[in-house]
Amino acid sequence: MPSRRAGWRRWLYRLAAIVLGLSPLLGFEVLCRVFDWGRPALHDDPFVGFSSIRPLFVLSDDRSRYEIPAARQRFFCAESFPARKLPGDFRIFCLGGSTVQGRPFATETSYTSWLEITLNAAQPDRHWDVINCGGVSYASYRLIPILHEVLTYQPDLIILDTGHNEFLEARSFDHLQDRGAAVNAALSAAARLRTFTLIREQYLRLNGKSSAAPSEGRPLLPEEVDALLDYQNGLEEYRRDEAWRDGVVKEFEFHLRELVQIAQDAGVPMLLVNPCSNLRDFPPIKSLHRDNLTKQELAEWDALCAAAGVHMDAGAAELPDAIACLEQACRIDPEHALSFYHLGHCYLAAQRTADARRMFEQALALDICPLRMLKPMSESLLRVARETGTPCVDAQALFESLSRDGLVGDQWLVDHVHPSIAGHQVFADALADKFIELQMAVPVADWAERKVAGYREHLDSLPDLYFLKGMQRLESEQHWAHGRATLVRPGSGPPAPAPLPETGGGE
Repeated sequence: MPSRRAGWRRWLYRLAAIVLGLSPLLGFEVLCRVFDWGRPALHDDPFVGFSSIRPLFVLSDDRSRYEIPAARQRFFCAESFPARKLPGDFRIFCLGGSTVQGRPFATETSYTSWLEITLNAAQPDRHWDVINCGGVSYASYRLIPILHEVLTYQPDLIILDTGHNEFLEARSFDHLQDRGAAVNAALSAAARLRTFTLIREQYLRLNGKSSAAPSEGRPLLPEEVDALLDYQNGLEEYRRDEAWRDGVVKEFEFHLRELVQIAQDAGVPMLLVNPCSNLRDFPPIKSLHRDNLTKQELAEWDALCAAAGVHMDAGAAELPDAIACLEQACRIDPEHALSFYHLGHCYLAAQRTADARRMFEQALALDICPLRMLKPMSESLLRVARETGTPCVDAQALFESLSRDGLVGDQWLVDHVHPSIAGHQVFADALADKFIELQMAVPVADWAERKVAGYREHLDSLPDLYFLKGMQRLESEQHWAHGRATLVRPGSGPPAPAPLPETGGGE
């Protein structure tokens, strides 16, 4: 027994010695944060950099408001807020893609507008200002400079809703693979330390390099989104590439943690949103056969799919035969996304809901052009929320609870990811409930009635042209999502016919 106690004492002495040895570094790190020395900059991102960055908001001519200038309104809607924040104001910035923006309509019917109406009805003694920073096709990495900017505007809360746009822009992860996973993980952790940033800057200066220079081999993206699907034949750019897909998934979690950390370092609360996808009523954008499929196997697969179609057309009596044909086709080619989607609908018709869900999820996982958040990314988001103690509203779970058979489809979404106006209202209600749960808002007794009246008044104020433009935009975005853009990439060939209205239709 005495020898065991002596052993514990030795380990405690060693631990105390390690802590004592590190205490100067820990003390210096605290000092750096207090005086804001060595703040990690955008060039510390190991995945991507930008050729240049412009502010999202600028002061109006009379300097009374910050507003999104016309030059940024190809990707953002017009938005503004007072330059001077008054006592009692509660300022919320919502960052994300076109789901936040309210596409295919606009910010007027986005959940950000409904949330503002709801909060002002719930607690009218406070002025709630919900500012929409949703950018068409904007992925998580493009939200980092926006977050840095809006943190200078005295926010009380950041709502982060991202995940659908990570596969839209071409970029490589070869420079990270060359360094190895262990080195990348160590550098990612170290880059969050102010001490590391200061040492890195001094090292670069001693070697005659600029601390603002991008990391070696890191992709440098243009100032604004350059989505593959914005151009003719953009869909052909998507190939089956598991290494690239894995890189995107890892990059997403890295940037998500970075966004959360930036807000925490600034002392500003953040609320995460787990976005929802249309599993039930939106087929995969692009399907490819497995690489080693033989001609004989392809012929058999074609025959089985054709037979399944005949059986499905014959009605419920031949539904088991259709299922059998599609199951055999999926065994022949377990990598063709669309066949799993069709099998999912057969299972659904046979009231095999759990099997249908598995097939729809597999169809999404196999989609060569993922315009919907992949399951591993959703799992990453929920894990980051849990591990960082960041509140989260799960839109996927919410709409599943309100959908037929628990499968999200056209009942709440107008396409692959964008909610209907009613869907935006439902989600705004869920956000407001979260505010009340977190005691960010203390509602008055008649707030529900006040909210309904506010919704009705706001909806009635919108002209018919607003809804007509939204439906036209939806048609344009459906063309975009299926690779039918007409814009020619610069330097790739002769001019094309005039592009469809509003090129770009990402989430």
